[in-house]
Amino acid sequence: MTNNKLKLAILDMNNNQPNQGLRCIKEIVETFSEDVDFAIFDVRAKNEIPDTSYDIYISSGGPGSPLEEAIWREPYLELMQKLWGINKTSYQKKHVFFICYSFQVMCNYFQLGEIKLRKSTSFGILKVHKTKAGKKDILLDGLHDPFYAVDSRDWQLIQPNLKVFAGHGATILSLEKIRTHVELERAIMAVRFSEEFVGTQFHPEADPVSMEAFFSLEENKQIVINSFGKEKYDQMMDRMDDPDKLIMTYNTILPKFISNAIISVKQPVFS
Repeated sequence: MTNNKLKLAILDMNNNQPNQGLRCIKEIVETFSEDVDFAIFDVRAKNEIPDTSYDIYISSGGPGSPLEEAIWREPYLELMQKLWGINKTSYQKKHVFFICYSFQVMCNYFQLGEIKLRKSTSFGILKVHKTKAGKKDILLDGLHDPFYAVDSRDWQLIQPNLKVFAGHGATILSLEKIRTHVELERAIMAVRFSEEFVGTQFHPEADPVSMEAFFSLEENKQIVINSFGKEKYDQMMDRMDDPDKLIMTYNTILPKFISNAIISVKQPVFS
């Protein structure tokens, strides 16, 4: 890595499972190649954990239970606690973004609410509603309310502990779609843990072009239809290339996080 560039760590939480998310994260990061060099760490499959020398960290989604006890868990959380501590004591901040599985792990670590298994898998390109705080947050600026994002999860954060939120200075940025036909609590879809730590339950890295190609393949199409029905498949494909839906989220959230982190790290500090 060159000395004049910032260092970015991508934390792969996919546990050797095939996925599109990691490739999408890499492609977004590569658009900042003039300012950033990056390295990938296979956290769950190889127990690879970066040190605290990186400026920016992006922790991916992944399969399975966010509550699992595994060899990677303690060193991963130790890293996050160290980064949190650095941000409390140093002017040189560490910026971290958590996606889906990683988001659930961190919400559980901070005890922000209940991480529970859903009654059924949530899957598709679905509405996400901004909260009052989310409407003012720079990360969601420019997105409609509601906006659309790829949602793929068996677990969720519900029943927020507002005293813990207040104690950490954390805020809820968005909630899942309004479901008038069911009496179930709406899941929390994005949290700003601090100025530098933020995460989403949904997948802001999802690239509509590659996703459309992937789900157009007959094998993948049939998996979705068999699991969720033809109507859900058609709805997802219809929303895939709508310029007001997925592409807006793809072009907004992670790019804004990275660009804001770069500005923050590079800005001069005056005593």
